Amino acid sequence: MEKHYDPKIVEDKWYSTWLERKAFSGDATADGESYSIMIPPPNVTGILHMGHALNITIQDILVRWHRMRGFNTVWVPGTDHAGIATQNVVERALKKEGKTREDLGREDFIKKVWDWREEYGGTIIRQLKKLGASCDWERERFTMDEGLSEAVADVFVKLYEKDLIYRGNYIINWCPRCHTALSDEESEHVDSNGKMYYIRYAVKGEDNHIVVATTRPETLLGDVAVAINPDDERYSDLGDKTVLLPILGRELVVVKDDYVDPEFGTGIVKITPAHDPNDFEMGNRHDLTPINVMNGNGTMNEDAGPYAGMDRFECRKKILADLEEAGMIEKIDDHKNSIGHCYRCDTVVEPRLSPQWFVKMAPLAEPALEAVTSGKITFTPPRWGNVYQKWMEGIRDWCISRQIWWGHRIPIFYCDKCDNEWASKGQPDKCPSCSSTDIRQDEDVLDTWFSSWLWPFSALGWPDQTEDLAKYYPTNDLVTGSEIIFFWVARMVMAGIEFVDDIPFDRVYIHGTVRDDKGRKMSKSLGNSIDPLTIIDKFSTDALRFSLMMITATGQDIYLSDDKFEIGRNFATKLWNACRFIQMQDADGKVVVNGDLALPDTVIENLSPDDKHILASLNVAVAECASNLERRRFNDAAHVLYEFLWHKFCDWYVEYSKVVFYGDDETRRAQVLQVMHHVLERSLRLLHPIMPFVTEELWHVMGYGTDDQLIMLAAWPEPLADDEMVAAGIDSDSTVYVDEKHELVRVGRNLRADYGISPAQKINYLIKPNSAESAAILKDDKDSLKLFLRAEEIVVDSELVPGKAMPSGLCNLGALYMPLEGLIDIEAETKRLAGQLEKLSQDVQRVNGKLNNHAFVSKAPSHVIDRQVALKNEILEKIQKLETLIETLGE
Repeated sequence: MEKHYDPKIVEDKWYSTWLERKAFSGDATADGESYSIMIPPPNVTGILHMGHALNITIQDILVRWHRMRGFNTVWVPGTDHAGIATQNVVERALKKEGKTREDLGREDFIKKVWDWREEYGGTIIRQLKKLGASCDWERERFTMDEGLSEAVADVFVKLYEKDLIYRGNYIINWCPRCHTALSDEESEHVDSNGKMYYIRYAVKGEDNHIVVATTRPETLLGDVAVAINPDDERYSDLGDKTVLLPILGRELVVVKDDYVDPEFGTGIVKITPAHDPNDFEMGNRHDLTPINVMNGNGTMNEDAGPYAGMDRFECRKKILADLEEAGMIEKIDDHKNSIGHCYRCDTVVEPRLSPQWFVKMAPLAEPALEAVTSGKITFTPPRWGNVYQKWMEGIRDWCISRQIWWGHRIPIFYCDKCDNEWASKGQPDKCPSCSSTDIRQDEDVLDTWFSSWLWPFSALGWPDQTEDLAKYYPTNDLVTGSEIIFFWVARMVMAGIEFVDDIPFDRVYIHGTVRDDKGRKMSKSLGNSIDPLTIIDKFSTDALRFSLMMITATGQDIYLSDDKFEIGRNFATKLWNACRFIQMQDADGKVVVNGDLALPDTVIENLSPDDKHILASLNVAVAECASNLERRRFNDAAHVLYEFLWHKFCDWYVEYSKVVFYGDDETRRAQVLQVMHHVLERSLRLLHPIMPFVTEELWHVMGYGTDDQLIMLAAWPEPLADDEMVAAGIDSDSTVYVDEKHELVRVGRNLRADYGISPAQKINYLIKPNSAESAAILKDDKDSLKLFLRAEEIVVDSELVPGKAMPSGLCNLGALYMPLEGLIDIEAETKRLAGQLEKLSQDVQRVNGKLNNHAFVSKAPSHVIDRQVALKNEILEKIQKLETLIETLGE
């Protein structure tokens, strides 16, 4: 083995090998229980970020784990055409050339997008491979490829023919930058500090006015009425009157509606049906005709009168100035509100009346809701199931049309001769009603999510009844973030039940959001993003994956900084060095490592307590690791492996083995090597799903696999049952002793630290065992105790009575003493400890000063006071310990 691990060479080598040997490929014709996952398809415009790294790592762990357990496993990859995002990218490129999509025309622009996808669309896929993703790349799909496009058209026609798709004029979320409608979920609301404007509307025929409150004064140009609550007695005489719209002078009726909140503003609201969803509903109830005063690009249209042509925010400033000049502003107050922003370009969304296509969701939602409430589909963590349920119970119709060119064009056709409208999966050449060829297709395209909601079955070949669909649907796990539960998760459940008559997956794992170490969500605008490829280059892929798992509690947000990835890098280095040490002891290759690494009887018959302890610990680690993966507690699985390999194996058993390796008992040497190989090989298999590259390399370097074998296809270790452990000679008494020995060693090391004695200095210890059994086993085990304690000599004496006071500590095996003669300068050490005691005394006085200060205690938050109390207790404990140490030195 090389002295240092070079992940760059290893990662490239093994990923290429896995691909060449088709190790990721599933076989729908093969026997065996299936396990399948559909990758949440990243946008074709995407660049790898830490959210991807977390999501892909979790999926890959599940896939590799099931593959090792013998499941017929497939992980289907692919990318999403990302309608708005991709069109924006290509339009920005055209802009640099001084062109627009209109200059090219629809057909040539779409060709341009396909060209862009061909050149750049594979970037995210190459980056996923750098993460070690063991996807079945031969099954890679794209949401605009021929098969998925056929599925989209098939579903649209089915829903249209069931009257579940309709077209109507509704208030939708409109992005003036992207020039398209957005669904409610695509309009991301941001809390902001705005203003509430109180504007005077004159009452016709009277020298009087009413005051109306609004946060969007530019929309008053589209007012068609004002409304009051019918029970609001303040305005009981207003109902039969007419008011005049400021600036334009349009006559407005007064309507009474229960929707109006008397506590909001003045209790009188303006009704602008073309620019507010609630006003739209009121307008329908009172038969009011909407007036749209804005163009699709966010400028004011001709119905805005003197403000026509202005940008909407420029219009706001101008109309406020004009109202102020006319004496029509009563007052302006600060007001907190939540404003929708486009999820793609962050432009402020404009509610706008527009003809759009919708899916009726209520009939589809009912069985999808039952799938979760009945337990057919479970969420981890469970709280997200409640979120899903609440959203489904209040579901609204889905706006599926988008006014862009890139995407699945809506398969609705119109006959200009007979006004027939119909849906078709193909491209008709004539009207089915009158046979006229004067036909045209709807100009809009479908929401990107309309193809994504079909992903679990369309990517497996539906609507064709393929072998893949029969073998791998329903899938098993869906791994995703909470932000797309509504966008995607819920809709996939609805689609699966509606079109395939089965749920799309059994389990939904919702992971947290990746944040920086200050708790802020990572974003380009904040400049706090961490590039996974930079981390891979600096620390390795395995370090990235393992570190993410170690620090990510189930379903909780993850707080990242570069130094967190040292966890994984240091762990890989520790493992590498342990393997090098074992290989150096086994340089002659006398230990034959067979396929299943079962321990020979000759080894079992001569196991030492430390051998038994590490074997028992391995068995616990095998069971706990599997249990945690089964419960999707990935961080707990990582912690089990870290604790076992770093501490129990490397820190304790590898150190123990040096007693044997540095001795002259060749038989015992071979036995310990056999145990080490047995433990290490199984540990590498346990670790493989999380750290695939270093484990594959070490498995081969250590001779555990032949050239034609792969650890990723090796069997997952199974724990031994209790009776099998007993048959292997691993009894609980010996494992308990080793735990107690480790406790004794920690006591000895703490005594050294208390008196500032270097860990490298060899010193003497005295042990007074608490029983004859302890005395016997401690005497037999003196060599390993001397190694762990860095002791020159250890005396085990059941009758020990120290001639004078000396530092000591208690443990389950007895009392451990550390003679100080010749080790330290008693006077100097006493002086040093006294100095520490003096400083701590000052610290406790300072804390007491705060806690005895009435002003501090009465004003400070409870958690601040609790922290001071805890600090005081901690200092007092240190003081007590120092006083004991000084007292011992003085005796």
